[in-house]
Formats: sequence, C-alpha cells, structure tokens
Amino acid sequence: MNLLSVSRFATVFAFAAALQPAHAQTEDAAETLVVTGTSLEETLPRQRARYGSDLAVLTETQVRDSGAVDVASALRTVPGLYVQPGSGPFSYVDVSLQGSRTQDVLWTVDGIRINNRLYGSTSPNDTLPASMIERVEVLKGGESLFYGTQAAAGVINIVTRDFADRFGGQVDASVDSFAGTNLGGYVRGGSGRHQFVAWGAYNRSEGYQPFSRMEPSATDRARGYDLWSVGGKYRYDLGPDWRFSLQYIHTEAKLDNLSPTRTRESRNDRNEEIASVRLDYVGNDVVQLFLKGYFHDWKTAYVQIRNPVGGGAPIVVYPAGTFWGFKDYGGSALVQLRPHRGLDYLIGYDFQQFSGRDDVLRIAATRERVHAGTFQIRTNDDLSRRARLSAGVRYNDGSGSRKAVWNVSGRIELTDTLFVQANGGTSFLLPSASQLYQIDPCCELGNPNLKPEESLSINAAIGGTLAGGLLHWQGTVFARRIDHLIDIDTTNPAYPDGIYTNSASRVNVRGAEVVLGAVIADAWHLDASYTYARARTEGSSLQRDRTPEQLARGTVAWRPRRLPVGASASVNWVGDAYATASGFGRRNYGNYAIVDAGLTLFPDAARRHRFGINVENLFDRDYATRGFQSAVPDSGVGRFLYFTRGVPRTLRVSYGLGF
Repeated sequence: MNLLSVSRFATVFAFAAALQPAHAQTEDAAETLVVTGTSLEETLPRQRARYGSDLAVLTETQVRDSGAVDVASALRTVPGLYVQPGSGPFSYVDVSLQGSRTQDVLWTVDGIRINNRLYGSTSPNDTLPASMIERVEVLKGGESLFYGTQAAAGVINIVTRDFADRFGGQVDASVDSFAGTNLGGYVRGGSGRHQFVAWGAYNRSEGYQPFSRMEPSATDRARGYDLWSVGGKYRYDLGPDWRFSLQYIHTEAKLDNLSPTRTRESRNDRNEEIASVRLDYVGNDVVQLFLKGYFHDWKTAYVQIRNPVGGGAPIVVYPAGTFWGFKDYGGSALVQLRPHRGLDYLIGYDFQQFSGRDDVLRIAATRERVHAGTFQIRTNDDLSRRARLSAGVRYNDGSGSRKAVWNVSGRIELTDTLFVQANGGTSFLLPSASQLYQIDPCCELGNPNLKPEESLSINAAIGGTLAGGLLHWQGTVFARRIDHLIDIDTTNPAYPDGIYTNSASRVNVRGAEVVLGAVIADAWHLDASYTYARARTEGSSLQRDRTPEQLARGTVAWRPRRLPVGASASVNWVGDAYATASGFGRRNYGNYAIVDAGLTLFPDAARRHRFGINVENLFDRDYATRGFQSAVPDSGVGRFLYFTRGVPRTLRVSYGLGF
C-alpha cells in the first residue's frame, strides 16, 4: 500500500474516530440497529415484493461470512443469479439472471443507475467494494415499469451503509494469499436533526495469471488491482414530515486489463463520482413523495503497450491517458397518493441526460436524453390484508424512440404460512452507444437505425413457511420472450467485420427455480437453490452462448449464539454453458462446482472483535469464467484456444472491530 493511499484511507477514519462515542457497540448490536430511512425510493424494492415481484436480499452478515472483498463476489449465493467475475475481484462480470444476458440486468447504487450506456454488456460493478454494503436487493423478472431500460430481466440494487439511530461502526482488514490487502470500514450516527454515514475502502492485489495459456511475449502476467473508495451520506430532518439528504461516492482505481499475447502494460485508470440530493416527504399514508437529482461521472484513462515478437522497441497502441468515459445525470420524482380507502396511486417522472465518448474502441461522441412518466394503481390493506394487486404503465421518450410498457403483479397470502404471487409485463432495452455509433475500423459497425429490444415476461411462484417459520420454501416458474434482439450480422458483404442489426428471430427463455432454507437448533442455517433456464433462439435447439442452463447452490452456516465461534461452507455448481471461439467452434465451458469455506472466531464476550479465515475455491478447481476464446500465437501460425480462469484457491485472513 503506498503512502498516498494510506493517507486517504486514514483521513476517513480519523473523522470516524473523532465521532466515536465512549461506549462500545457489539457486533450483535450492530445487526439490530434501527434503520431510520423510510423514503419511497428506499422501500421501492420491498414494496414491489409485497405486490408479487420476486425479491432476494443479501444481508450484511452473509457478505461478511463469505469473506468477499467486492460486490460481485458477494452475490454468488443469490438463487437464480449467475454472476462470474472475469479475473477475480474488481473485474468485469458475466451475469445471467434466470436465463438472461449481462445487459438485461440493471445495476443501481441506492437507486442510482450505474449501467454503462456506452457498452450494454460491460458490467458497471468492477469498482464496488463489499465493505460499503448494508444489503443487496435483487428483483427478478421484468422491472421496466419503475426502472426503465436494462431492467428487462431484473434489478440489482446495492444499498450502501444506512443511517441509524445511534453511533456505531466497524473497521475491517484482511490479507490473502495473492498479496491482496483490503481495508474497509464505516461510522454512522447523529445528533438532533442531523444524521451521517461515512465509509471508506482500500483494496489492492498483485492478482493471479488470468488465462489458461499465455505466450512468452506477454510479460505482464498477473491481473491485479489497486483501488480506493470513500463515500458518505448526510440527512437533515426539516421537520417531522420532511427530510433532506445528500450522498457522495468517490472512487479511484488502477485495473489491469491483460491479454494472453504480447502484453507489456495494459490498464484502465478509473476515476468515478456518484452523487445525489434528495427531498422526501414521509408524513402520512395519504401523501408521500420523493424528489431526487443524481450525477454519475465515469472516466477511464486507458494505456496499452505491446511487446513485439522477435525483439525491438515496445509498441504503444494506446498512449497513457487515452480516454473513454461518460456522464449520466438526471432527476426523478415519485408521489404516492391514497385519496380514499382501498387504493394507492403512484405517479412518477424520470429524466436522464447521457453523454459519452470512447477513443479506444472508437465511438463518436454521443448524447442521449430520456423523459419517462410512470403510473401505477394498487390495492392496500384497507381493501384486503391477504391479497395485494397492482397494475401500471410507463411511457419512455428518448434515444430516437418512444416506448410504452405495462406491468401487472399480485400476491395472495392463502394462509399465514402459504402464498402465491406473480409478476408479468413488458420491458425494453435501448441500444447502447456502441451499437448505435461505433466507428472503429477493427470491429463491427454501429447502426443508428436500431430499434429497442422488447420483451414480455412472467414470473409466478408459490411458497411459504413450515415448523413455525424455521423452514421456508419457494417454487418459481418464469418465461420471457424477446423481440428485435440486437445482434451482429456478419453475412452482409458490405460490412466484412459485421454490423449491429435487429434480429428477425425471437428469443424464448423458459425455466424454473426452487429455493429452500431452514434454521435448525437456532444455530444451523441451511440454504439451497436450483435453477433451470432454457434460453434459445426460435427455431434453434442450442442454448444461447454464455447463458448457463442450470445452476445449483448450497450453504451450511453454523452460528451458535452462546459460543465464540462460527463456520460456513458453500458449493456453487454451474451446469452446461457454451461459447463460440473463432476457429474452434462452440465449446462447453461449464459443468463445474466451486467450494468455499470459512471460520469465524469471537475472542471477547461482547463480540466486538472478529477474526475470520476464508478459503475460496477450496479444491483449487481450474474453471472458465467467460467461455473459450482464441488468439494468434507468437509463432504467427494458426490460432490457439484458451479460457479466462476463475479465482484459484485463495486463503484470506481478516480482522474486524465493531464499536
């Protein structure tokens, strides 16, 4: 860790220490803090779940027990969600949520969309440390009604450290067997009408060799990262009904971006800002509202220097500072009305202004402006406490297209221990800037005449609890139909490198999911899930590339309340998954299982101190994360096949202090 990074991290925690009260807060107390946020936006995912959407929540305890250092690694236990980091922590990921593609899932941080509109398939989460997580909310199924484009298969909302009713915090540190160093922590509290949260993280690793084969010409052979991030929130209660809040997150990162041949230096130097200002009215059940403005600035200074084969001077492909990035800002408003008994009305407006440019894979500077209106009507407990129904529409005007989508959902509690629910409707996916405006002579050409993708989906489930709530279960079926899928046409002789087009063929996704969980003897926590997702282009018998057909997860955690120890073990199995490599055809890179294990020790009775030992990929399984690819060897003859390797066996030792 360099001195500059240490000083930045120390600044955050000097502020935290100055605000620390005299009394200590135990880890158990930290788990039961009363969170005071009741904003309409903050509760939207949970409200969607009350009305039939399928919601999975990843808790702070689950994140901490897993030993994860970034958000993507923490998400691997969510049922139905395939999330695979390309080269370990803080790298781009492949995502499939109930048979989707990566670009079909919207990522948000506290409700702020962070997806990269330059490249829809480039995941935006490679700079999100796990230490900032309060919880993660995963909504499954089409959610374009409230979230717009890229929520065609669901939404992943990272909730950062929240406000609390008393002072407290946590400091964590860990080291791992790949020279990884991770520091993180937060402090929160308040006085009178003022409340605050501050957090910080520093993560660094030399990394591991990311490819199954690397040529001698590649002299940079370990994919590492060096990242620091700070953030904070402030809230002021203007009165009993009105709340004003500010949020800011700043991240800087150096992320290696390697190749199996000729790489001397290749890196993304990232600078990212996320900010928002919000006004909430939470006074009564008749009227609630929020107003929000947000800003997301994502800049990368790229560098790529290659080694020549056979000697000679290094070749500068992209000089240091080559730019690609975007700015995304806008605002939203949502009001909930209950003018009479039985029904709620939600009326919303969204505005987004996007601009971006890429001088690496060349995209002409582009701008996008979107206006959207939302209306939903739903029943409330005055009408029925057992049945909740909703219906809504959204009109989206932007990016040269106008789209209207609809959604209906409902949940019926047949008994206190049995429910049925369903969520269905239409969604859309706007073309990315690269699909519209890419002009790089190396690659496929952008097509400004592309139509948005459209999808029709339904999720239906039955579930409940047994044994007084100690056993919970849910069975889900899901289906999605995609029209105007954006793909690359390589058959047109006028475009030898391909051109983006809307496919005439429809894509159909069908599947099912089973989730089970149990608590035994108040100490053993068991969770298991299985997902089957059949994603095929109409008329084809082949599963779509980079979409696993089956997933299974199982976790056993031992958390005795009266003993100073805990342990956990999990297995993640990925069924058949295919990718097409140039010159080698279609190859199966799935059908593997990864086992992780962890041990936790609490040396003091108050559980203020926590020691953790985690082993990721316990049996050191060599597995592919993004399918097979091919490259030209140093000899220049033919091509060779390789794959991007998942994390090798990694030992991580951690210490945490709660106060």
